[in-house]
Amino acid sequence: MPVPWEALIPFGLLTVMFGAAGTLYGGAQRLQNQGKLPRYGIDRWDEMMMERDRRLTGHFRGQSTEPKAPQEFATNSVWRQSSLDTR
Repeated sequence: MPVPWEALIPFGLLTVMFGAAGTLYGGAQRLQNQGKLPRYGIDRWDEMMMERDRRLTGHFRGQSTEPKAPQEFATNSVWRQSSLDTR
């Protein structure tokens, strides 16, 4: 039985395209996470710590090594203002 050599070209193209798409997706995800691996199994505590890190450094994956928080950290609260009228 002859081997259909002409079927190898589309197979090779599909393999290369899926490989390129996966590599580019992984690279974009790494760039978004500042070169760190993605987080899995995030619970409420992790979300609170990511919000705190975002307020401290400006990025949810950034961490600060400074022993004291910057001055503007005292005024940028995580609490949202409500739209209720307090008259």
